[in-house]
Amino acid sequence: MANKSGRLQLSIIVVNYNVRDFLHHALHSLQKATKGISSEIIVVDNASDDGSAEMVRKRFPGVQLIVNKHNLGFAKANNIGLESARGKLLLLINPDTVVQEDTLRVMMRFFDEYPDAGLAGCKILNPDGSFQLSCRRSFPTPWVALTKISGLSKVFPRSSWFGKYNLTYLNADETYEVDAVSGSFMMLRRDVYQHVGGLDEAFFMYGEDLDWCYRIQKAGRKIFYVHTTQIIHYKGESTKRSALDEIRTFYEAMHLFVRKHYAKRFPLALLVRLGIGFTSIGANVRSLLRPLKFAVVDFLIVDISLLLAEYLWRGGVFLYPGYAYPIVFVVPAVIVVGSLYAAGVYTHRNMSVSRSLAAVAGSFVVIASLTAFFKEYAFSRMVMVISGFLSVLFISGWRVSLKLSGRVATTGRKSLLGKRTLIVGADNSARELLKKLRVRAGEGYDIVGFLDRTRRHVGESIDGIAIVGSIENAGKVIREFRVSDVIFSTNALSYAEILSVISRIREQAVNFHLVPTTLEVIIGKASVDTLEDIPLVQISYNIEQPFHKFLKRLFDLTVSTLLFIWVYPILRLRKLLSPGIRSNFVLSIPSVLKGEKSLVGPPEGFHTHIARNGESGTPVNLGKPGLTGLVQLQGSRSLSSDEAEQYNLYYARNQSVLLDLEILIKTWLQHRMN
Repeated sequence: MANKSGRLQLSIIVVNYNVRDFLHHALHSLQKATKGISSEIIVVDNASDDGSAEMVRKRFPGVQLIVNKHNLGFAKANNIGLESARGKLLLLINPDTVVQEDTLRVMMRFFDEYPDAGLAGCKILNPDGSFQLSCRRSFPTPWVALTKISGLSKVFPRSSWFGKYNLTYLNADETYEVDAVSGSFMMLRRDVYQHVGGLDEAFFMYGEDLDWCYRIQKAGRKIFYVHTTQIIHYKGESTKRSALDEIRTFYEAMHLFVRKHYAKRFPLALLVRLGIGFTSIGANVRSLLRPLKFAVVDFLIVDISLLLAEYLWRGGVFLYPGYAYPIVFVVPAVIVVGSLYAAGVYTHRNMSVSRSLAAVAGSFVVIASLTAFFKEYAFSRMVMVISGFLSVLFISGWRVSLKLSGRVATTGRKSLLGKRTLIVGADNSARELLKKLRVRAGEGYDIVGFLDRTRRHVGESIDGIAIVGSIENAGKVIREFRVSDVIFSTNALSYAEILSVISRIREQAVNFHLVPTTLEVIIGKASVDTLEDIPLVQISYNIEQPFHKFLKRLFDLTVSTLLFIWVYPILRLRKLLSPGIRSNFVLSIPSVLKGEKSLVGPPEGFHTHIARNGESGTPVNLGKPGLTGLVQLQGSRSLSSDEAEQYNLYYARNQSVLLDLEILIKTWLQHRMN
């Protein structure tokens, strides 16, 4: 809506590329922030194929949408938006951001109070609440480049001599003039844009914000960092979804900046370009070597397994001839690591347990075959068998441990363990969120409580989950309940309140997530988790596949046999037939050995066959009744038939030995805490 003069106060330009869910959240926060402001929001979509344009048309009909046929880059797409903009003030903002309700007003007021300000940016936070250093910067002079390359900027961040790269020596809670601000949030006056022009389209991505700030400064206008309001920036989401080489694109942009602005000062340009070049080489080397640390671990595991096997079978180590050890310690380890690399375990299938198992087992078959041709190294077949078994166990085992702990980012199903979660908000939207999370077991969120806005309702419950505190004592609650994840309901709290809580407890090792008003996704630092219902037709159910059936029965027999030999007799002798779910669990082991039940499965009495899609479709065999399972883990909480069915369908779709192991561990931990 225009003001009386016919001129809008503010135009907001958002360039989007394949970040639909982030864009949805950004537009929602911008709509809240523009209430009462004569403004327009322009989304320029760079040929996204994730349904971004359709989402904008459906959810935000008041937003002006421009859809490019090709990905034209950040600079050109912003210029298209700027050409359509009618506001006295112009804001370029990334789609992977969330603004406070007061952000736009605070920045507009700043321009009223500082007439010499040409362009300004605000305080920017990372998703974990930490300060995003790149939101205020210096131009890449030789000294600035040298301090960055040498690492002096990190060693002495508080020094005005060495901390110029990201101005780390300046207080983040003060407002001041800077060389440049982040392109994720840049507000400027229309007359400045008309004077210096738009972004330089020679920059496809990266560097265009630095170049714009440089040109504005050269035109006699000032650039400011404003600390009195803040936003969250998820950083790099569009790049993750593109085929761009991020490191190469960034440093090509830096070289372009130097050629454009420092070319006439040859010594200066040479020094800066050398600095950028060395930094680029270092960044590429670090990127290439990153998977190497996993390969080194696996290499050492193979050697340790060989030594352990030698000790277990021959009663000592280093008992072979001296000439053999260089080959024994190198060749098997190289074959294993090479097989893991070929299986994609260090690249596109990072941390895959099944591929690790197959690659290591296959490697030792090859190694055993080689000893038939090189008799001088064929010392003991049993040592080879034992070391192969240990390598399979340890190499896959440390990956399983990391996956169960949630310390590594993986694709596909998430771990059931390690995500002790608080929901911030205690209204109807929080109740609905809880319901969605409960039937989405695969997202791995274990809800331990709610935080309300005030302490008035502390001690009360929402569907069996207690309100354990208020946003005022969030830090204390997080420590007491050992919380790893905090989910904010944006219906229950304002964005200003959310960012305030995140800033206050950012020192704690917690992952923060935001849920838009639609309750369709959970937006976090590392991922976007869907909460929408998934159609149940044409889905492969693991529980029905012969291979999974075989592995499940093998797992049941192996674990049950061990429990039957070592634990079952003790419980029988002590007559621990009374209380104790764990006792009852072990005493039911004979039924698993007989094949009447499984360690993990649906509860006794639940229909073993349910329809794939409501009332119609081929039924799904849920397997044998389980001593524990996803439904049993809900304890005394009353489940509706629909909720129980969702849990059992999830298990049927995703059943694996790893999932069974997770459920068994979680069952043990749950009853240990009770």
